[in-house]
Amino acid sequence: MSETSDEQPVTQDALFDEAEVRPLPETAGYRGPVACKAAGITYRQLFYWARTDLVKPSIRSASGSGTQRLYSFRDILILRIVKRLIDTGVSLPNIRAAVNHLNDRGDTEISQITIMSDGATVYECRSETEVIDLVKGGQGVFGIAVGTVWQEVEGSLSVLPGESMEGESVAPEGLLDELAVRRARRTG
Repeated sequence: MSETSDEQPVTQDALFDEAEVRPLPETAGYRGPVACKAAGITYRQLFYWARTDLVKPSIRSASGSGTQRLYSFRDILILRIVKRLIDTGVSLPNIRAAVNHLNDRGDTEISQITIMSDGATVYECRSETEVIDLVKGGQGVFGIAVGTVWQEVEGSLSVLPGESMEGESVAPEGLLDELAVRRARRTG
């Protein structure tokens, strides 16, 4: 590389385009199987994490046999982040600390965070400079841009059925889940 003085400094783009992150959908909840599919986890993981209070359903928790938990968009976002942290070898106590930290953040804040980890410790980075400093220090091994995960979860849920708090089916336009098709046959 040449070291001439007329070179312009290189500016790094944002880690993700914040304009593409939409507000959290508040009208729909998602049952366990849909949450699993959107988060990329097994039902057993979902059940265990709810039972151990790692990620609890915020719309409706189970209240006895036969009741369905309903997970919010944010719950599924955090489930997907937990899955990525587990896949990279982060310890459960550090994952719990990261989840608690994310739960303390507002929606706008959470979308602007990049989670970095060296496998032992989890760090929150809010700017490219913090990410670069962490990597230069030899600490950061991988990063999770929450805004990117947000967009992935939105994409996954855009083709999966949801449910309102009242129990009404909330499906994306043009999508009918198997249960909705059966109900339509019975009533129509």
